[in-house]
Amino acid sequence: MTPTPASEIPTLTLLYKLHKLGPSRQLPLMAGASPAHNDRIGLLRGDITSLAIGAIVNAANESLMGGGGVDGAIHRAAGRGLLEECATLRGCDTGSAKMTDAYNLPCDKVIHAVGPVYDDEHPLRSEEKLAGCYRTALELAVRHGVRTVAFAGISTGIYGYPSMDAAMVACGTVKTFLETGEGKEGIDKVVFVTFEEKDVRAYNSVLPRFFPPAGGHLDEDDNSAKMAATEAEVKAQQLPSVPTTDPAEAGNPAPKKQRQDEDGA
Repeated sequence: MTPTPASEIPTLTLLYKLHKLGPSRQLPLMAGASPAHNDRIGLLRGDITSLAIGAIVNAANESLMGGGGVDGAIHRAAGRGLLEECATLRGCDTGSAKMTDAYNLPCDKVIHAVGPVYDDEHPLRSEEKLAGCYRTALELAVRHGVRTVAFAGISTGIYGYPSMDAAMVACGTVKTFLETGEGKEGIDKVVFVTFEEKDVRAYNSVLPRFFPPAGGHLDEDDNSAKMAATEAEVKAQQLPSVPTTDPAEAGNPAPKKQRQDEDGA
């Protein structure tokens, strides 16, 4: 599979023009909602391990030694070198992140963010930890000169964070970062990569509430961008399913912790 560069990942501006994404009609816009960053926000459904981008953000566990879902897929695609480097990091706290090289992946770096297991009795605690993942990941990117970042869905798998709530935290935290301090100039593009249908629906609903369309229609000057977006979409449709088993590496990777009230992943 040919890697997808950041330039081929459609931005919100293009997705609105192509009517692949629509304005928020049933839910109100968030305070401060603006189309100002629509050229800096991308959205793609597919396999995050195929992206030739500055950094991909892995939904990791505290051990950083691999797990199921996207975590396992990233470790498998990166190869043994990633596991060996992660072993030197001595884990990571929930709500924070650490960066490694990407090894066999087409991206330059991997940022491992440890999301919270959702606590429905204390949702604000979960929100603070999840926001910390996005904020710390972006801070690491800027600190290391990484200008394009793609996020996998953090905590929305077996950690049980409701997809809609998680998307609200993700979009709000990213928007704030892009508007303040080092985020104004340090980041060129942030991509939200979805895979499961529940996450697709969540981001399609939430993104327009934070980053509404500016208006206008597709014209002849957008033909090249339209072609790039179409190619990216075709690539995404051809991508294999993300593995759900643990990576087959030495070191006994730790599986992610299951919620107590879950019947399955």
